[in-house]
Amino acid sequence: MNTFTIFLILIVLVAFLLIVVVMVQNPKGGGLSSSFGGGGTQQLGGVKKTTDFLDKSTWALATLLLALILASNFAIPGAGGSQDSKVINGEATENSIPATTPDTSANDTATPADSIGG
Repeated sequence: MNTFTIFLILIVLVAFLLIVVVMVQNPKGGGLSSSFGGGGTQQLGGVKKTTDFLDKSTWALATLLLALILASNFAIPGAGGSQDSKVINGEATENSIPATTPDTSANDTATPADSIGG
């Protein structure tokens, strides 16, 4: 596995975790936080601590996702060098179009008869 594949797997995993954490939250104050702290009992730290944990984990996963995406840019195959050259088996090859030189061996002076076809 190359580096880009590892970054791709990590990006998909972090994106999935971020989706799960965001879906657990309820924008109206319910969701997982009301399940753990509802009914007047203090379970697993209560409503405030669960909400803080979900909020902090959302920001941490979003930051990690952004960092992985930016870091994966350096691991993209062929993105590190010039666009005109490629490295194949340790040997650099140029992909640019070769320069064409005009054929000077032909008749340099054109006559009106040459342009007419005669």
